[in-house]
Amino acid sequence: MLGLAVFAAGCASDAPTTRGEVKGQEFNAAELLQSEANRTAKNAMLANQRSLLLLADKLYRRNPAEWRKTAASREAALAEVEKALSAEQRWAPLAGKRDVAALTLALSGDFSGDRVAAFIIACNDTIVTAHGGKRDFYYLDSIDPQHIFNAARNMETALWVLNTRRDARGQPLLLSNEITADQRNLSFEREFGKIIGRLDLLASTMTERYRRAAIGYVQGLALAPVLAFLPVK
Repeated sequence: MLGLAVFAAGCASDAPTTRGEVKGQEFNAAELLQSEANRTAKNAMLANQRSLLLLADKLYRRNPAEWRKTAASREAALAEVEKALSAEQRWAPLAGKRDVAALTLALSGDFSGDRVAAFIIACNDTIVTAHGGKRDFYYLDSIDPQHIFNAARNMETALWVLNTRRDARGQPLLLSNEITADQRNLSFEREFGKIIGRLDLLASTMTERYRRAAIGYVQGLALAPVLAFLPVK
């Protein structure tokens, strides 16, 4: 027992004690025109873009032939993907297709371009489209919770296709998760899980926001007679 305690203490001492901290964004005057729900949607979208960039990096590391199709280095290819995620115009190699149509093309056996970039950019475009095609949200903007929910299901489908679809030679379109006798790499699954979780939470939050607004209106009508001021003289 004493030896076990010493071993456990040694393991604990090797574990990192600092794992980062929560940080807010710098104040922007545009926030004065945004509600808490607007900020939640914006922050979730930014977090999903960070996850997609991380996935792009992971996919390029496992599929170096993809970035070599268009760039001199993996870093240069990543920089182009990051630029495309923030751009309003369509990404040329996707032949003008958007959201789920772009995803279908990126995951088709006939696509010959940089499949990593195509897949990540199509995922991002699907998410942006579900938000009404907007990247910033203000008081008068509304988000359809069902569209956000559908985007989460589309991400699940995209992940399943990524893990299962093969090319004409029987090889995976892109190498991602790996489970072997010696190695277990499910980092792609975990990162996609974060994206799906954020989308589901946002859909639930927006649904509750609209539901509570309706309930609040009815409560106001019902309680108006009770809360009416009485004459004091």
